[in-house]
Amino acid sequence: MHEPDFIRWGIIGCGDVTEMKSGPAFNKIPYSKLVAVMRRDAAKAADYAARHQVARWYTDAEQLVLDEEVNAVYIATPPSSHRRYAQMAIEAGKPVYVEKPMAMNAAEAMHLAALAADKNVKLTVAHYRRGHERIRFIKKMLDENSIGGINSVNLLYQRKPLSPESLKLEKTAWRVNPSISGGGLFHDIAPHQLDLVYYFFGNGMPVDTISGNRAGLYSADDFVSGKIQLKDDIRFSGTWRYDQDTLLETDSFEIIGSQGSIRFGVFENKTVTVTRNGPDEICHFEELQHVQLPMIEMVVNYFRGTAVNPCSGEEGAEVMKWMDAFTCK
Repeated sequence: MHEPDFIRWGIIGCGDVTEMKSGPAFNKIPYSKLVAVMRRDAAKAADYAARHQVARWYTDAEQLVLDEEVNAVYIATPPSSHRRYAQMAIEAGKPVYVEKPMAMNAAEAMHLAALAADKNVKLTVAHYRRGHERIRFIKKMLDENSIGGINSVNLLYQRKPLSPESLKLEKTAWRVNPSISGGGLFHDIAPHQLDLVYYFFGNGMPVDTISGNRAGLYSADDFVSGKIQLKDDIRFSGTWRYDQDTLLETDSFEIIGSQGSIRFGVFENKTVTVTRNGPDEICHFEELQHVQLPMIEMVVNYFRGTAVNPCSGEEGAEVMKWMDAFTCK
């Protein structure tokens, strides 16, 4: 007999991202339970289920979706299969929580958003940093005009390229295979950063975009840059480089207002630096054991009908439009 109002999850794609970031969180949230997982490799699926005390495992996604015990589906596969699996779940009438990037491109993302709306099935995109206390603190400051009117937003993200050893590993190499990831490391990393721009400031129009491959280590872009013209004449400027020396690695997101600034690293996860009149204020936050837990809790509440959608398919599709524009698709 089913427990009333419980969200009983099935995971499609129980790989590395689900080991700590998301998977355990499904059993640590009220009214939520992980009941089934799917992975094409039977041995790996069985091992995951045993280690995480999951009742059932499958090697076929359709079997998981049709499992009567499962009433919500989390899709954690590479982007190349997001559309197929999300469509399968939506057509079965089961709400979907899909990993970022939402799909391979904006056209696929818009298709999923439209399909979910047409079928009246709930769809949420895993832009999970929206749930972090640190990000909500920044959003509250912006909503309260704590640093005055916003003038500009600047992002610089630089990291070393994948090593030759990493490129030999299937679990890593797919990230720079455009036929699987939709692009390069930009498609893996930038959804987090661009979604925060959308979350903080709303929609906008990308301009002056450029992308290319400078290091020549693989076929995908390793350099992306461009601007977004946001509301109230706010200009976002972003640059992503994946060809830098370790000493030049940078994770910088800066919001400049008429009365101060806010600086943080999107992936640093511990501090926010606020500059106003006087010395810098460095605000500290606890690092999460499971980084998706706050977002998953919001998704559970949304799926149960007690809260709003924390990141809709339509919002995810808008971020995909930006990504397409930045990589000149």
